[in-house]
Amino acid sequence: MSAPTVESEITPEIIAEHGLSEAEYDKVLEIMGRAPNITELGIFSVMWSEHCSYKSSKHWLKTLPTEAPWVICGPGENAGIIDIGDGQAAIFKMESHNHPSYIEPYQGAATGVGGILRDVFTMGARPVANMNALRFGSPEHPKTRHLVDGVVAGIGGYGNCVGVPTVGGECIFHSAYDGNILVNAMTVGIADTDKIFYSAASGAGNPIVYVGSKTGRDGIHGATMASAEFDDDSDEKRPTVQVGDPFTEKLLIEACLELMQTDCIVGIQDMGAAGLTSSAFEMASKGGMGVELDLDQVPQREENMTAYEMMLSESQERMLMVLKPGSEDEARAIFEKWELDFAIVGTLTETGRMVLMHHGRMVADLPIDPLALASPEYDEKERPWTPTPPPAAIDAESIAAPNDPLAALAKILGAPDMASKRWIWEQYDHMVMGDTLGHGRPGGDAALVRVHGTDKALAVTTDCTPRYCVADPVQGGRQAVAETWRNITAVGAKPLAITDCMNFGNPERPEIMGQFVGAIEGMREACVALEFPVVSGNVSLYNETKGEAILPTPAIGAVGLIENANKSVGLGITKAGLTLILIGDTEGHLGQSMYLREIEGREDGAPPPVDLATERRNGDFVRAQINDGNVAACHDLSDGGLLIGAAEMAMAGNVGVTLDADAASTLPLHAWLFGEDQARYLIAADNAAALLADAKTAGVSAAQIGVSGGDAVAVAGFSIALSKLKLAHESWLPDFMNVG
Repeated sequence: MSAPTVESEITPEIIAEHGLSEAEYDKVLEIMGRAPNITELGIFSVMWSEHCSYKSSKHWLKTLPTEAPWVICGPGENAGIIDIGDGQAAIFKMESHNHPSYIEPYQGAATGVGGILRDVFTMGARPVANMNALRFGSPEHPKTRHLVDGVVAGIGGYGNCVGVPTVGGECIFHSAYDGNILVNAMTVGIADTDKIFYSAASGAGNPIVYVGSKTGRDGIHGATMASAEFDDDSDEKRPTVQVGDPFTEKLLIEACLELMQTDCIVGIQDMGAAGLTSSAFEMASKGGMGVELDLDQVPQREENMTAYEMMLSESQERMLMVLKPGSEDEARAIFEKWELDFAIVGTLTETGRMVLMHHGRMVADLPIDPLALASPEYDEKERPWTPTPPPAAIDAESIAAPNDPLAALAKILGAPDMASKRWIWEQYDHMVMGDTLGHGRPGGDAALVRVHGTDKALAVTTDCTPRYCVADPVQGGRQAVAETWRNITAVGAKPLAITDCMNFGNPERPEIMGQFVGAIEGMREACVALEFPVVSGNVSLYNETKGEAILPTPAIGAVGLIENANKSVGLGITKAGLTLILIGDTEGHLGQSMYLREIEGREDGAPPPVDLATERRNGDFVRAQINDGNVAACHDLSDGGLLIGAAEMAMAGNVGVTLDADAASTLPLHAWLFGEDQARYLIAADNAAALLADAKTAGVSAAQIGVSGGDAVAVAGFSIALSKLKLAHESWLPDFMNVG
């Protein structure tokens, strides 16, 4: 066989355009034993991009705990898998689509949803829930409204059309995201444990099959674009944003799940970042195989596509699979029934190489394992890092108290981060499939999705507090994990595992790399202490524009299980006469608090410390009380502190609350009301005496702090009507989106 066709000379400028450093290109030459042609260079470029190779992060990601008795499969596959009993598994992952969503918000967000759905159903799971974690720039920024509108429409349009409920998420605004928004999407699916599919290819001579949509020129260099900072030319990258078709995705889900009921599939992989290149390389490398592809057989929707374009296209709704010999006709019939393309595009070989043929000529010949396994891994030498200096704690006495704490409450509840996101989630169909439970209405601590046909339910949440992370990445990393653990606990479910989406700036800057390392360390500590392993995830770096980085945002998605969904509780207080019980100690931490930012106009100080032993003890107690039927409503306390949490419970159930200011003891009242101390829950209960006695026996701090009733929130002689609070809370986002 002759050498691959040389299509053009590889110059230093072309190498730089492909995102490879001089040292990385030298490694390419060493692996190849010759200069690559442009197709081969493109393949190296995407496979060694930050987005695909995790070259700046994998050294640190390896320190995260990934195992537990209930973990079936941790990181390394398309999604993580946990055992939920009765021969069933939950399969889930969270992933970013940040750069594409900034350039083309509708398609960027839509294809982010489509991509994460494929990660889940390619493993044999039927998707049952979507979540999203969104970060936008300042509301005053001229692009913010356009970006919010496009992203929300893209998420809703894709998820609604494909028929998977979007059951919750989060959305915050901060000027640090002005030039680089974050769109993180999460999908959870359910599969039978004896029908889980993996990506490793095996069996020399087995056919390689392409299914789904045709290949176009959209998304070329999407992975490379996602591995670079933005600049003045970012709008020119619009052609690298993929275009999604949710109706085709729905057909693809049904066709794949139908094929998975047969015995045809050896291995299966979705075509996500880096498209045909990444899927073929990953399948072959995991199975120790080689591949030979005939690109003339690839279904194409555009004329005269080159090998380079076909291998790097990120056209959506495509899958690659290896079939058992002789099963091709059975598989073809299924995909043709669902009106999807089906093409045999190659075979597995024993050579350990990727050989590409196009128009009868060999256009690429690359070694698979050396390319895949020799992708760069940068440690402290190549990616030096400096720790973030811990800020000084703020004495609550030094922070001015409000003249009227309930006027401050209304202002905080109406601020962009704390305002109701109803305008967003009402555009999502969160009830499709019929298994989303009432307590899991978007806006609760965790969404609840019934495991179809059973009493069990999955609890799903996403969370992160970036202002904590920028002040102290270690504490911020701990808190992000701990808060998702609390969210799941607060509905009565047992937290089982997390997925993460690590959004940071340029890792070549030591202070940014220090944020990443610190956050990983905090996450690791929390995951170990809470027995909350990481089973999947994604890293998104270079989230900055002209050297201005986003806030470090290690978004955490989490899944838990409640054996009897009828025992779950929501956060809404729905009747008068309940006793409010505060679980956990309050010291009145106002550093990095919503009160400090929204009332005092300051973003400084140390975030609240996270005591993981206390988190575990308090959470286990609360969950047990919920499952024993002793809790009428429960809410974990986080952003805004106690008064915000109490008001949210009152508004959710439309019953007022009165807090006993004497419970503040020696603390300044505003520190007690607005401090963001961790490991705390607010419980509404009928039998306070029994619950308080149980808490004392368990060594858990618990205090009676108020009662439910009336139509207002009241404390220390101040009162504000629920109707007035709801108006402040509900109006900001619709008003913002309707301007102009």
